[in-house]
Amino acid sequence: MPQLTEPGNMPPAPFTQDGKVFDDATLRQTVRVSVGGRNLRLRFSNAFGGAALPITRVSVALPGGGQAGVSSIEPKTSRPVTFHGKTSVVIPVGAQMVSDPLKFPVAPRSNLTVTIYLADGQASTDITSHPGSRTTSYMLAGDHVADTDLAGATRADHWYFLSGLEVWAKPATAAAVMLGDSLTDGRGSTTNGNDRWPDQLLDRLQSHPSTSDIAIVNQAAGGNRVLNDGLGPNVLARFDRDVLAQSGVEWLVVFEGVNDIGTAEAAPAAQKQVADSLIAAYDQIIVRAHAQGIRVYGATLTPFGGNTMYDDPDGYREEARQTVNTWIRTSGRFDAVIDFDRTARDPSAPDQLLPAFDVGDHLHLNPTGYKALADAVPAGLLRHRPLPPTFAFN
Repeated sequence: MPQLTEPGNMPPAPFTQDGKVFDDATLRQTVRVSVGGRNLRLRFSNAFGGAALPITRVSVALPGGGQAGVSSIEPKTSRPVTFHGKTSVVIPVGAQMVSDPLKFPVAPRSNLTVTIYLADGQASTDITSHPGSRTTSYMLAGDHVADTDLAGATRADHWYFLSGLEVWAKPATAAAVMLGDSLTDGRGSTTNGNDRWPDQLLDRLQSHPSTSDIAIVNQAAGGNRVLNDGLGPNVLARFDRDVLAQSGVEWLVVFEGVNDIGTAEAAPAAQKQVADSLIAAYDQIIVRAHAQGIRVYGATLTPFGGNTMYDDPDGYREEARQTVNTWIRTSGRFDAVIDFDRTARDPSAPDQLLPAFDVGDHLHLNPTGYKALADAVPAGLLRHRPLPPTFAFN
């Protein structure tokens, strides 16, 4: 999910200067492939840039040892990326650019290194990134696109500009989008470990031939909200770009709303309003996805009892969470329900996370908890089935 970079997540000095970023600089990032393929292309986003984004050179390679978050690449695997046959591209403000297809076989769940050189940088400190990468990136002055390693590079656990990797896959392949906040973005997961719940769901799907043709598209960001802008645009505003415009989408999992409840006033009227508004927003998401032939699965909101920011002594926010979860479970509006609340809660204290799953803040999960969420997704939901004739009108 692309978003406007907050001041605290900007590239470290000297890569952020007065009114410019990445001037005469190389940026090396690794991303995880979902399903494999023999050809790939990259998407670069300037959705939130304050100026055009001029990219001078791009290459792809296999990372050293096949690992995520490393600065080295495997020798002789580096290949240049082009745009309309040229090595450079200028991405206008608010736009994205897709690279030319490149014959570069990648295996499912493998890592890929993308190296970018910006000769002139971007002439703005409003830039597009994904701060919650949980993956280490490397920055070095000068053009080092072809270097096997970036010795002495500056490190940061953020992604910049790169917003997608697509592969040319078998005709039966389809994508499932995960729409969410920090619980899907992986707060509490392992840096460079790729153990968010969508990652672990991918691992599970790839272990069975019948589900190995399902790509996972993680469109989540920490702090994101359904109704109002927070960290990144609200879900209703970003829905077209982050869900409908993705390639090959057949399924959508909606697991978001806890930040809307947690940031609304802990008072009866305010919490009733946010619960009612969330329910209406979910209905809008379903209608808009169905119109594009996408099945929508609703995930219940997990507990936050004991969290210092969201839990309130009178339980008004917990009441709102229960109201929303009851609607998700019983309304019949979603094509199916994934009960993450039931999976993650402590049976002896249902308003709290199971201690074994709690990363420590009583809101986010650890890798064990994220595996439990991944395991709670019925594989049968991600099977190719014909849509009912009136599906787009529901």
